[in-house]
Amino acid sequence: MSLIEALFDAELHIGSATILWREIIGNAFGIGSAIAGARRSVWAWPVGIAGNALLFTVFMGALFHTPQELNLYGQAGRQLLFITVSVYGWTQWRRGARDSGRAVLPHWATTRERVAMIAVMASGTIAFAWIFDLLGSYGAWAEAWIFTGSILATYGMARGWTEFWLIWIGVDAVGVPLLFRAGYYPSAILYLVYAFFVLWGFAMWLRIQRRTPQGV
Repeated sequence: MSLIEALFDAELHIGSATILWREIIGNAFGIGSAIAGARRSVWAWPVGIAGNALLFTVFMGALFHTPQELNLYGQAGRQLLFITVSVYGWTQWRRGARDSGRAVLPHWATTRERVAMIAVMASGTIAFAWIFDLLGSYGAWAEAWIFTGSILATYGMARGWTEFWLIWIGVDAVGVPLLFRAGYYPSAILYLVYAFFVLWGFAMWLRIQRRTPQGV
C-alpha cells in the first residue's frame, strides 16, 4: 500500500465507532475557510476547496467504501458545487483585493436579492428532494435543504452579502441531526463547532458594516 493510500484509508477508532481521518481533516479545512472568510482573506476559498475535495470522498461512502457505506448524494454533490462556486468567489475576492485593497466589502443584500434567495431556497429544496429521493439518498428532504442552502451561502459569501452567515445557521440546524443519524459523527460535531465560528463571522461582518456606511 502506498503512502497516499495509507493516508486516504487512515482510521480513528473510538469505542465501536470507526472514523476516517479524511472526514476530520476535510471538516477542519471547512472551519479554516470560515475563519478566513470572517477575516475577509482570499485564502478562504482555496482552503475550502481542499476540504470539499476530501469530503466528497467521505460522503460517497458506498463508492469509496467508508465505514458507513452510505451515499449522501446531496452532501457529496454540494462539495462539487462548492468547488465550482468557490472558483467564482476566489476570482471575485482577488479582483476586489486588487482594485480596492480589500477582498470584499460586507453589505446587506437588497430586498429584491432577498426575495430571490427565498424563492431559490424554496424551489431548490423541493426540486432536489425529488431528485435525491429518486437516487435513493439518505434523508432526501434534509439533504435538499442543506444542498440548496449551502450553494446560496457560498454564492452570498462571494457577493459579500452579510446574510450568507445566517443561511449557514439554517443549514447547520438541519445538517447536524442528519449527520448524527447517518453515523457521520466527526462531521456532525464539527458542524456544531462550525456554527460558533459562523456566529463569530456574522458579528465581525456586522462590525465592519457599522464602522462605515460602505463597510470599508
